[in-house]
Amino acid sequence: MDIRTLSGSALSYLGDAIFTLKVREFYLEHNYRTPGSLQQMTAKYNSAAGQRKAFERLDQEGFFTEEEKEVFKRGRNDISHIPASSDLLTYEIASGLEAICGHLYLTDQDRMNELFDEIFKGGVENE
Repeated sequence: MDIRTLSGSALSYLGDAIFTLKVREFYLEHNYRTPGSLQQMTAKYNSAAGQRKAFERLDQEGFFTEEEKEVFKRGRNDISHIPASSDLLTYEIASGLEAICGHLYLTDQDRMNELFDEIFKGGVENE
């Protein structure tokens, strides 16, 4: 697969699945075991608002490479719909972060793991 031919929305689609998996693993590792508590806690990261919060913190810290910023822009700019539960800017940022996750999953899983280590430095409350 030539990653350069993938659209921003395709990278976001893949990144959404990766992000969900990593967040669920994180909370299971922190002893959240019941479905209700898992659902409630994972929403702190695995929502457009949670992803925006994580992205903005990392961006402010200068975490992202220039290549990752370009992937972010591809994902942010390739949106086909906005869910009722989010506003445009929040959804664009979340889609951009998911595109980075999808890109890193396909190209550099060590860097992807570094990304999630940094994301989860926000703690279980995504602060």
